[in-house]
Amino acid sequence: MSIDDNLRSLAIILIVTSALFAAAGCHSGSTEEGAASVLTDTKLVDQNGNTISLESLKGKPMVVDFIYTSCPGPCLMETAKFANVALRLGNDLGSKVALVSISVDPEHDGPKQLLNYSHQQGADEKGWYFLTGGPADVDKALAGFKLSRQIEPDGSVGHLVDMMLVGPDGRLVREYNGEIVKAQDIVDDVKKTLNNG
Repeated sequence: MSIDDNLRSLAIILIVTSALFAAAGCHSGSTEEGAASVLTDTKLVDQNGNTISLESLKGKPMVVDFIYTSCPGPCLMETAKFANVALRLGNDLGSKVALVSISVDPEHDGPKQLLNYSHQQGADEKGWYFLTGGPADVDKALAGFKLSRQIEPDGSVGHLVDMMLVGPDGRLVREYNGEIVKAQDIVDDVKKTLNNG
């Protein structure tokens, strides 16, 4: 083999390898066919005191994040981002799409705290559920998303910056880093999910 042939072979290997990595990247955040629902039938309580399970919200896409009302910063940013998503969804929020914010501090966040938080953040929208429950119930709901709460030794709560788009069938469609994703990107993905639905 000449040097040119070796270089050509090496170039082909690099191109094929790059293509494989790029293809793998395209699937980031999406689920494989046959994946199970991430929604559990665990009973939680919304900001209005109504008992609700995530599984009962099947049938429409939902975007889920994880917050707590005493959070000093990241949760406020995520809630503001969700408020922007709600604004962009307009009348589709509630009728075609749900937003779900699950408290990761159920020891301190009851329905009253979540209702106050939703008012303070301008997030008291129809179709936007702020959910809490007993710690074991919240842990079970989070386990469906393959997440767990982190309680620090001083009793403070660790931040979960994950946001997730769940399809009408309850399967995970896309996972986002809540700190960097743009509201419009979430809305675009929701609309694609609605169109495919």
